[in-house]
Amino acid sequence: MERKYPHLCAPITLAGVTFRNRMFSAPMGGTDITNDGCIGPKSAAFYELRARGGAGAVTVSECMVHPQTDGSHAYHLDTAILNSLAAATYAADAIRRHGAMPSLELSHSGMYSGTYMTDKSRQHGLSQWGPSACVRPDGVQVGELTREMIADIVAGYGKVAGLAKRAGFEMVMIHGGHGWLINQFLSPMFNHRTDEYGGSLENRCRFAIEVLKAVREAVGPRFPIELRISGSELVPDGYDLDEGCRIAQQVEPYIDLLHVSAGTYQRSFGDTHPSMFKEHGCNVYLAAEIKKHVSVPVATLGGLNDPAQMEEIIASGKADVVYMARALLADPELPRKVTENRDEEIVRCLRCFTCMAERAATSTRRCAVNPLIGREMDGVEVYPAPVKKKVLVAGGGPGGLYAAYTAARRGHQVILCEKEGELGGILKSEQAIPFKHEMYQLTGTYERLARKAGVEIRLNTEVTAEYVEKEQADALIIAVGSTPLVPPIPGLQGDNVVVVNNYYQEKDKVTDDVVVFGGGLAGCECAVHLGMEGKRVHLVEMRPELAPDANVRHRPLLLKEIDKYVTAVHTGCKGLEVRPDGVLCETTAGEQVLVPGTTVICALGQRSRTDLVDALRDAAPFVRVIGDAAKVSTITNAVYWGYHAALDI
Repeated sequence: MERKYPHLCAPITLAGVTFRNRMFSAPMGGTDITNDGCIGPKSAAFYELRARGGAGAVTVSECMVHPQTDGSHAYHLDTAILNSLAAATYAADAIRRHGAMPSLELSHSGMYSGTYMTDKSRQHGLSQWGPSACVRPDGVQVGELTREMIADIVAGYGKVAGLAKRAGFEMVMIHGGHGWLINQFLSPMFNHRTDEYGGSLENRCRFAIEVLKAVREAVGPRFPIELRISGSELVPDGYDLDEGCRIAQQVEPYIDLLHVSAGTYQRSFGDTHPSMFKEHGCNVYLAAEIKKHVSVPVATLGGLNDPAQMEEIIASGKADVVYMARALLADPELPRKVTENRDEEIVRCLRCFTCMAERAATSTRRCAVNPLIGREMDGVEVYPAPVKKKVLVAGGGPGGLYAAYTAARRGHQVILCEKEGELGGILKSEQAIPFKHEMYQLTGTYERLARKAGVEIRLNTEVTAEYVEKEQADALIIAVGSTPLVPPIPGLQGDNVVVVNNYYQEKDKVTDDVVVFGGGLAGCECAVHLGMEGKRVHLVEMRPELAPDANVRHRPLLLKEIDKYVTAVHTGCKGLEVRPDGVLCETTAGEQVLVPGTTVICALGQRSRTDLVDALRDAAPFVRVIGDAAKVSTITNAVYWGYHAALDI
């Protein structure tokens, strides 16, 4: 068979271990971490899904090596903890039995101990230790590690690495980037020591090298050791790429794979985990430059989800391995689809941060486009229904499409009807905003999957109770979505007003001076886009803050883009009237002000199509309402509800 992406699909051998391809699953924290740090069964299933999907390696993250100085609520591997070794063994086996190589990330948070605790207040009660004494930006005192403590931590890395090998892991990744302890020693931003662990580059690398030597002694010669570093810290007081190259040369003799990431978790989160506002592969240049200075294989990552781009990275010699994290949540089968030349079926990551926000909020996982994530133990196979039925889906947005796709995979006869001449629902509007291209692209992918599964799609077809009766449907899934909220404000129906949902159709109406009326997520993202186009943008919001409906990971990055691209923000301003020259508002102080602009984008929210839902509730024996039709919410809920509605038929 001729592979479409031969370089991505080619095996690679590291320290005598052969990995089946160059697409590796990057470290992602699990879900059911026990109180004593064991890998719970939900987490094992979480990692296993990427192994089933064809990844060359799957890295379990993060195993903290020294609980005495790092109280982070993450994994621990310690024979003194009941079930610790057993849980690690089950996780490694779950990965290995699908042909992927299990790897365990060994880490220490240093001065950021307790970062992963759901209750952040407890973090401040922990003893914090780093290379140098300091006060963290949040006011927490950090103590300087003594030589004796350093030696004990080094020994901890070796001990845990040996246990990882005993548990069946076939590689370890030493986390030396992103502002954790090894990075804190490497970085002049954190390390102000004057002894043999500070000052010169050689001294700052000493701790990392001692760790790597201890790990090698524990695991032996034919066992891959991977070191993850930040190629550059991307902040003025951190180290730059030139020093990143010299760090790589210092550690090269002790490793088998150099994993080049970027930034620090605390100060450059949107670079370490590239947001939708960044180019895909924006950090690859770091690995490409470092690779010129070392002889060991180099891995890269950073918002990668396009096989063509990843193939070029390997083929051109920028890196030897590509890592993906969020892309393999959106589609765990991405590597398998690549190797089987089915790349047109890949469900692309939206870079919406739903996955990371959910973990921060509830210590679970969700993915906006994949309902299995975090719920793998509920079942990852779609089994045939015992009784085949005729299923009608009303609405061709993401929830309706995924419901239809799932129902068809169960063997039902499925007809999806869309009232308009194009599928996508509210996602159609995303085609006009380049940094949200994956959201628009999602419709085409879901449509392709649905048609391949056997779904009949009827456009320009409205579903009524009479239509359902005529089709004699056994089941009806109502996914008719929502409609823009346009309150009776004088002038809001004027010719100078464009409803945000319709912006993609009416771009030519938008002048260079714009008022975005509504500072929720949709309004803020539209304002950023218009600012990127060079327009003067004023953003008006009645509430005291912008984008409260954005998740906790995306919102800070969105606000930074607003600071860069929006001319002025007007919070606490209630719109009274839309005029040809702007929006007349009332401030919280009762003052009337005119926010200037010759075009007004109405982004005041959505409302469910309850009238359509009410008319269809009794149209079939089985009826389920999903997505915005049930409650104005997110793609995540629409897809998740649609998937389970189909499973219930």
